Amino acid sequence: MSSIDACLAGIEKVNQRILARPDEERRKHIRERSLSVEVPDLETVFDMRLTLNGLVDVSPRPADRPAPRAQVRITVGSDDLVALAEDRLDAAKALFGRRVRIDASVGDLLRVRRLL
Repeated sequence: MSSIDACLAGIEKVNQRILARPDEERRKHIRERSLSVEVPDLETVFDMRLTLNGLVDVSPRPADRPAPRAQVRITVGSDDLVALAEDRLDAAKALFGRRVRIDASVGDLLRVRRLL
């Protein structure tokens, strides 16, 4: 099991990948959305916003503390989150293998997939 700090570092790596994309591509694929990443094995949820400036306002909270419902909700184990961030786990395989669950509209799902 990875730590909260390792998950935060993984989220930052994903953020750096998003920011490495050209501005034009980010404008094409990113619509500002609230995002939550639930990590059940750590009993933690990472709340954030996806913007043209990447993932902002990233903050962890205990899973049992209520918060407004995010527009895009991702559920993933801590080790899988870190592996996805480090490109050791393919996002499509993780999604189809049910290691990652994404609750979002179809349009948001396709956009998130393109960014990973």
